Amino acid sequence: MNSTIFKFLNILWVPSILVLSGCQPQSSDVLDVKPPLSFDAGANSNIWYQSAQDSLQADFAKFETIQNQIGSAKNVILFVGDGMSISTITAARILDGQLRGESGEENQLSFEKFPFTGFSKTYNVDAQTPDSAGTMTAMMSGVKTDAGIVGLSEEVTRGDCASSEGTDIISALELAEIAGMATGIVSTARLTHATPAATYAHSPDRDWEDVSDMPASAIAQGCMDIADQFVHFKEKIEQEYGVSVDGIDVAMGGGRRHFLPKDAAFNSPDAVSAIEGDRTDNRDLIAEWKKLYPSGQYVMDQTGFDALTTAAQLPVLGLFNESHMRYEMDRKNDVSGEPSLSEMTAKAIQLLEAKDKNKGYFLMVEAGRIDHGHHAGSAFNALHESIELSQAVAKAQASTNPNETLIIVTSDHSHVFTMAGYPKRGNPILGKVVSVGSDQEALALDDMPYTTLGYANGRGFKDLGDETDGDLAYEHPVDQGRKDLNSINTQTPGYHQEALIPLESETHSGEDVGIFSTGPGAHLVSGVHEQNVIFHIMNYAANLTGKATSTLPKK
Repeated sequence: MNSTIFKFLNILWVPSILVLSGCQPQSSDVLDVKPPLSFDAGANSNIWYQSAQDSLQADFAKFETIQNQIGSAKNVILFVGDGMSISTITAARILDGQLRGESGEENQLSFEKFPFTGFSKTYNVDAQTPDSAGTMTAMMSGVKTDAGIVGLSEEVTRGDCASSEGTDIISALELAEIAGMATGIVSTARLTHATPAATYAHSPDRDWEDVSDMPASAIAQGCMDIADQFVHFKEKIEQEYGVSVDGIDVAMGGGRRHFLPKDAAFNSPDAVSAIEGDRTDNRDLIAEWKKLYPSGQYVMDQTGFDALTTAAQLPVLGLFNESHMRYEMDRKNDVSGEPSLSEMTAKAIQLLEAKDKNKGYFLMVEAGRIDHGHHAGSAFNALHESIELSQAVAKAQASTNPNETLIIVTSDHSHVFTMAGYPKRGNPILGKVVSVGSDQEALALDDMPYTTLGYANGRGFKDLGDETDGDLAYEHPVDQGRKDLNSINTQTPGYHQEALIPLESETHSGEDVGIFSTGPGAHLVSGVHEQNVIFHIMNYAANLTGKATSTLPKK
């Protein structure tokens, strides 16, 4: 090696090693030679160069926060952005910034500022592109399983009750419950839907949300529907493990129909259907829950939610909609009022922390309607739901101790949602492509403009104006392929992006999704993980298995 270059590399390398190792360089450590050139000459005044330098310095600090001991996290909060792909995060980041008058690209969502990140491989045991039941079971139980399966291992056959015998796998929430921790579930989807169900239920079919969804053979063989499993969660844990537990402390979401009889007499004040309930066994599970928890609080509207203030009201069951809760941008249209995801998150943390400050808590929060916005081909709704998730995460950070709370933000799967073309910086993310150096909309080879955002498949183009309920797309025919957008405002809430392949609903996709983490054990989220590793990270950080095992009766 050229001796001059070798001396120059020594000047750069030696002090760097000393700084990284925490040592201070001595005068003898540094050669008294200066390089003939400065490779960053002129760059120090460049804003991009300086911001990158500042970012690097901030990165060094994150390693000082590492807590590597098992059980170092008292609390665990798992946020799941259902269907929140990397492209969804990017587009939501830009929209979030643009809503504040910024160009958007430089913005960061709250969880993008977390110190540790990784990727999750989302495939199911039997599926290259997964579903939410199998993926959430992996995250909650540490075991990958088949598509459509909730809380059971891959040995089960979907829809076959008899095959589920002996295939139960315990979830992180169940372990936390046995360990004496407070437990909570928050979702904007139905509480019986696949993602929240995987925290507490065990079912060979995710669609068995209530008894009316089950075949007679499964009922005869003793399988319980998912809503029934939720209400009788406490009894099942006590019978199976021989320990005394107090049940799920906070559960908030939608899905009242699966708890009520198919009888208009049981309709809630804000029922949308003529008969709200779906159950064909004439059971009122809300009444059963109230009987099991006479000191608990059942709420179904914003007024009831706002009145929840103390842990003395635990447990809390909030069912704010007949089916899924409304999209964030459509909440204003709810008859009785619904809390937002960020409001429910803050309230759940307040109640769980007040219960027992020593034992800690496990909380799962799902932004379920990101997924539904994508399925309907509504980027507007999917992105606003993602922004609301970011706000919920920010509230969780602001109301917890970073030295004792592990927060993980991830997704169960991706979507066939794309960002395309060459739009210039600051171009409206929901708008049509305007190329760099131009003020005119870019034209494709068919001489028509096109949007930055689009879908590879789905129901396709819809122009519903100011309509904020993305699901109304299903009331209109599938309309795939290219459309003349010259006179269409693609930034309205009711615009649904074009789709290439016509399908009844846009589909999931199979690529990896992000994992973002902060708090004790967060450093274990680094690299590309099988999705079931997320459970093991939470388990190690909070020592869930160890704490639960210590409560079991001695043999």
